[in-house]
Order: sequence, then C-alpha cells, then structure tokens
Amino acid sequence: NGGENALLGAALSCRREKFFLPAAGEKEALSAEALIRYLTELRRAALDGKVRLAVFDLKSQFDFFGMEEEELKDGIHLDGMFDVLLGAYLLNPLKNDYEPEDAASEYLGETLPGRQQFAGKSSFAELLSGTGKEAGPAGLSAAAEFAAQISDTLAREAEPVRKKLEEEEMLELYERVELPLTYILYDMQRIGIRVVPEKLAAYGDQLTGRIAELEKSIHEKAGHSFNIASPKQLGQVLFEEMQLPGGKRTKSGFSTAADVLDKLAPDYPIVEEVLEYRALTKLKSTYADGLQAFIADDSRIHTTFHQTITATGRISSTDPNLQNIPMRTELGRAIRKVFIPSEGCCFTDADYSQIELRILASLSGDEALIEAYRENRDIHRTTASRVFHTPFEEVTDLQRRNAKAVNFGIVYGISSFGLSQNLSISRGEAKEYIDEYFRMFPGIKVFLDKEVSEAKEKGYSVTMFGRRRPIPELGSSNFMQRSFGERVAMNAPIQGTGADIMKIAMIRVFEELHRQGLSSRLILQIHDELLIETKAGEEEKVAQILRDGMMGAAKLLVPLEIDCHTGADWYEAK
Repeated sequence: NGGENALLGAALSCRREKFFLPAAGEKEALSAEALIRYLTELRRAALDGKVRLAVFDLKSQFDFFGMEEEELKDGIHLDGMFDVLLGAYLLNPLKNDYEPEDAASEYLGETLPGRQQFAGKSSFAELLSGTGKEAGPAGLSAAAEFAAQISDTLAREAEPVRKKLEEEEMLELYERVELPLTYILYDMQRIGIRVVPEKLAAYGDQLTGRIAELEKSIHEKAGHSFNIASPKQLGQVLFEEMQLPGGKRTKSGFSTAADVLDKLAPDYPIVEEVLEYRALTKLKSTYADGLQAFIADDSRIHTTFHQTITATGRISSTDPNLQNIPMRTELGRAIRKVFIPSEGCCFTDADYSQIELRILASLSGDEALIEAYRENRDIHRTTASRVFHTPFEEVTDLQRRNAKAVNFGIVYGISSFGLSQNLSISRGEAKEYIDEYFRMFPGIKVFLDKEVSEAKEKGYSVTMFGRRRPIPELGSSNFMQRSFGERVAMNAPIQGTGADIMKIAMIRVFEELHRQGLSSRLILQIHDELLIETKAGEEEKVAQILRDGMMGAAKLLVPLEIDCHTGADWYEAK
C-alpha cells in the first residue's frame, strides 16, 4: 500500500511458491481494479473454507478486499483470515511496533533482512511506483522480492502464532473480539467526522483572546513582563521574586511542574491563572491550530485508530489524537462544537457510567459496593458516608469529591502518598482514608491483594475475557519498579476488562445498525464513549441499539449503565 487507497501490488505465497503481482511500474502490471477483484475473491474463498489467508495489519488492507454493504447485514465474517500482527500483539502487548520480520524471529526462529536493506533510502512505495532514488527495474525487482519473501514468512508464521494464542487461552478473544473489530475501526476511519473550519477558527480566536487576558493579568501580578511559557523564568518570578512557598530547586531553576503548582493554585490567583494559561495555549496549539491540518477535502477528519498499541487493550488514535479531546474545563469541552454531523443527521452519544468502578465491584465481589450499585445509589456519596462516618444525607460536596478521588484512586492502585498529593492532605490522613475504605469494602482489598499475588506468580495479569498483560516490573530488584508493577497488577485487569467490554459493545452496535439496514453509522470511540452519526428519523432506533449493545456487552454482578444524548453537534450530544 503506497498511500491512501493506492494499491501498488500484491505479494502472495502458497506452499512456499512466492509471487508478486504488480499494479504499477511494469507493462505487464494488472490494473488496480483487477487486482482488487482478485483479492476480493481470495477473501471470499477464505470465508468459504477453500483457502486460509495470512495477512499483516488487516485493517490497513480492507480497501483491497472488497467488503460489500450487503455482506455486513449478516455480521462481520472474516473466517479463514489470520492477522499475524493482531495475534502477535495479543501475545505480547508490551511491544507496539511489530513488523513481519519480528514475528519471524519470535515464532519461526528466523532472521530476515529488514525493509531498509531492500529499499535503501527509498520507501517501499517509491520502489513499487517507479519513483525514488533506487527506482527502476532493479528497484522494483528488489521490492517485489522483499514483498514475496514477507508473504512466504506470513504464511508460515500464522499457525505458530495461532497455536500460541490457543495455548494462552486468547484465541476466542482474538476471533470474537479483536478480528471483527479491525473492520469496524477501518470503517470509522473511512467515514471520519465532519468539521466546520470557520467554527474551528472562531474557537482559536476565542482562546487567543482569553490567553491575552491571562497574560496581561499574570504580568500585572508579577509586576513586569516575562515569558510565562519558560519554566525557568516562571520559577524565578514565583519562588524568588514573589517568595511563594513550596519551591523545589532543580539543576535549571525552580520546578514549575503541575503537581507543584496545583498545590499553590487555591491560595495564589497568579498560579491559578498560570495553570489556565498553560491549558489554553496547549488547547490552541493542539486543537484550534493543530486540527486544521487534518481536515480532508471532504471536510472531515479521518483519524487513525490503533488496536495494537496500548498494553491494556484500549483503542488509541493518532493523526490527530481524538482520544485526548479535553473535558475538564468548559473552554476545553467547547472544542466539540466544531464537530457536526452530515446534512440530515444528528449525533447520538453514549458513554458508560463509572464502568471501571462497576467492574471493580463485580470482579471483587464486594457485597457493600455491589449493593450500592444495585440500589442505584450515588456511589461517591455512599463511599464518603462510609469512609467519613457521616450520614448519607449530610455528606458535604467536599467529602464527596474526596471520596471520588479515593474511589478512582483505588482502581489505579493509588498509594497514600499519591492520594495525599491529589487531595492536598497529609500522607497520614490519606492513609487513614485508604485504610477506612478497605475496612468498609473488605472484598476490594482481598481482590487487589490476590491480583498482585497471582501476577507475581504468573508474570502477567488477566482480564475477565482472558486478555493477558505481562508485568515484568514485578520481578525487578528496584523498589520503585516493583511498586509500579503492583499498581499495574491492580489496574490492568480492571482497565483491560473495560477495554474488552467496549470492544464487544462496538461490535454489537455496529452489527445491529447494519442488520436493521439503518443509514446511521458509528464514527468515533473515545475510551468509554461511542458517537453515532444518526440519520433523521432513526434517533429512537439508534438510542435503543446503543442501550442494548452497550449495557448487554457483559454480564457483571452489577448492571452496566450508560448516559445517552442526541444533539446538533458533538458538544450538544455529550
């Protein structure tokens, strides 16, 4: 693949016979259309059990395998196709840059020359298309030879990778979740999300105005102008000139890291403004300015989704990263106003409510936490009531906020030091909060200790659906590394199970939209949230599909709940 929708050739290997069918660069080349028809027939033959296809990074190749809309009404069926990249990632999710030659080394014990040894300074695509420094017959021949050798390697790698998945009890996860998800992510990338450039520019102007206001105010409070973006100058102003407490000297001056400034912000307006200034300048560079470069000719942004990057199984996105759309501040959330649906459509947005805490309740079997969820009580207020020994009705907003920090901190294996930093309280007080939490919810302490113990014994943690996450840090001689490993052992089964549930929900929602023949399409996944571009008149059906698909994705001891809204833009739908 030499670029978006560009098919330059196909390498195939069958019973150690290697072929390369060029679609460019030679008189004898097939047309790209003819080659796509051939590849489509191969896929259909695999589906019928006539051949078995081994591929690498299937998601990037769906343009060439001819999946028809009519086929999807019966679900996503990729039987007979094996994605070596996806299988290798599941077996070792700590490695996120697999190439076919890496898998050859791990599963065949063979050392293959890398792509650069064939292509030289030219890219693979340049050789196949006849451009680049090493272009010409020799370059094309080298590229064809390399591609054919890789196809032969893939054909031989597939079975040992598949067998290893079966041994590690992840074959079902691969076949039922990860493989069908490849097509959904491809389809979401293909459709993209519509952006209004004028709204994006106006948003940038709004940020610029507020940034200028903050800059003026900060300079006035400091008594002179300085570069707010310079940690050295900022540290000098805050800790030398203004004599603010809590200054930490480093080799280059005073630290102005977020954890240092967060503690000072409630008492010093200049620090609060500096933090807002930083947040807004990042918003402007990353989104107001940065997104402009990604708007395609169809007025949509087509992010690239990745399912082989994160160690926990979460989906990520790049170019641009839409998983990082800010939500904490109103001005940050306002970026969602620039994303709008196609004409004749609205957005339907659904996100899981406290999915990781619900998973924790279910996996731990803690009766008190399960009861709170089953009775649909405010979980943070319930925690505050128990931890602070306060009647439920008398819990203050501050107590609830602190309890919320404890709840989510427990999920991430937070220490008393970490909690003390988050809540700006003493370490002893934080330890009391955590100890009291575990007294109130003893099942959680037992569960977390068991997860750490088993991970130390096995070397990995496991999700509810069998996804493994290796934790080599648990065997480290370094205390900090071991502590990190213990936190991972507590969190990975929870976060990983959440990722698995979301993927299952995506498959259920996607397939049901197609089964019912609706025009509405799933276009974005952001952590615990799904966004559907909903055709007018299909709103009720789409909302029901989201409810059924997401809430029924897994059977937990507590119900999965979602918040679902529609709107004329992404901000309104959220």
